[in-house]
Amino acid sequence: MAAVAVVLAGGVGRRMGAGRPKQLIDVGGRPVLAHAIDAFDTHPGIDEVVVVMASGHLREAAAIAAPFRKTAAVIEGGDTRTASTLAALAALSGRPDDDRVLFHDAARPFVDHGVIGRVLDALDGGEAVAVGLPASDTMVVVEDGVVVSMPPRETMTRFQTPQGFRLGTIRKAYELAQADPALRATDDCGIVHRYLPDVPIRVVAGSERNLKVTQPLDVVVAEHLAGEDRR
Repeated sequence: MAAVAVVLAGGVGRRMGAGRPKQLIDVGGRPVLAHAIDAFDTHPGIDEVVVVMASGHLREAAAIAAPFRKTAAVIEGGDTRTASTLAALAALSGRPDDDRVLFHDAARPFVDHGVIGRVLDALDGGEAVAVGLPASDTMVVVEDGVVVSMPPRETMTRFQTPQGFRLGTIRKAYELAQADPALRATDDCGIVHRYLPDVPIRVVAGSERNLKVTQPLDVVVAEHLAGEDRR
């Protein structure tokens, strides 16, 4: 059972306002994308890394990924997260269904070996695995500016990445999803949950350091974490 990490760097970072994809911004002296690739490249349980990059930036991504020995491919992503995952699945089309695949947001540069290891371990006996942390804020459902429900906070979990799957499971989920004209999804576990409802999605512990660099303030926090790592 080989394990492939797919680093999804297809976003263009509009919320960041930096004029270039956020995964190419330097944090701690190297690009965010390099941090993310490094975490998987140095993990002994990962065999290959595939990078999915935003259109127009393949050359930059390839240069960043080139020094990492487990880089198997740098491919172009799509306009949406779903399209980028489909591009990765196409690149993995020759691999057996029993292989494990981990999808990770490149904008999470500080994922650690502990998180990656927990996902891989959970896939030994499962088909789909999410990474999460308990919600620390009260969560509410709002419609038209009005609170319509308030789920108990202790039942809420904040998802992170990587999300892990048996390759055959995520392939099947996306086959069904592509036939649905109403398809809307923000992550891959959402696809499995909706189209393969009988497949249990296990949740393993994430990390507060595994933040997503989305807003300008996130860069400040990321620089602080990178400084801690250097020290």
